[in-house]
Amino acid sequence: MSNDYVLLDIADHVATLTLNRPDKANALSEEMMDALEARIIEADSDKDVRVIVIAAKGKIFCGGHDLAQMRTHEDDAYFDALFARCARLMGAIRNAKKPVIAKVQGAAVAAGCQLVATCDLAYAADHAKFGVNGINLGLFCATPSVALSRAVQPRQALELLLTGKLITAPRAVELGLLNAAMPAAEIDAAVDAAANAIANKLPEAIELGKDLFWQQLGLNENEAYKAASAKMVQNMSFKDTQAMIDAFVKGH
Repeated sequence: MSNDYVLLDIADHVATLTLNRPDKANALSEEMMDALEARIIEADSDKDVRVIVIAAKGKIFCGGHDLAQMRTHEDDAYFDALFARCARLMGAIRNAKKPVIAKVQGAAVAAGCQLVATCDLAYAADHAKFGVNGINLGLFCATPSVALSRAVQPRQALELLLTGKLITAPRAVELGLLNAAMPAAEIDAAVDAAANAIANKLPEAIELGKDLFWQQLGLNENEAYKAASAKMVQNMSFKDTQAMIDAFVKGH
């Protein structure tokens, strides 16, 4: 498949993946999901890449699933495969070794909001809107609820899911869906600063840390400390880490 659905640009150890169907609201069609998953895997496999940014062309970041495409099918088997494809895409983001940052220039709704919630970090233009508004069409956003309920408090997530209302980017920051919101003219600089700060850290430690962070969230406190301690032991064995600590100690 020609991957012009998602453009790829790599500079200064940062891979920017740009959703490239603005005329279709960058909807997560079958083709878009396959293309984005392929790009994530490609960027994550590139040894020069340390951070992945997901951006989009046009006024809308992502309008969710392609409803027109979905309505050309009626059999359960198709929808089983479609939502499995969506889960695989979200898994590719969460399982990527490199941190994934959402750069949201416009509305992110339904599965588009799910995409933002799944990324490790997220920044948005302050005019952007967010919601899981499938319920307005009689369709509860079940799969988006998985990522959303892990990004914000359950009652806040459920309110969005049950009412279908949209919230502003500043409100999304308050709820924990976003790291920050800023004027549209400042979003490139904000994402660049975050991506560059991460890219300048020891890649092996970042990879270990991302893996541990999401792993321990699913554990009870005792098991989380066991997992974290094991990762600290592993991290202390890194030669580069030892060298950096030695230099710091000698400097003080």
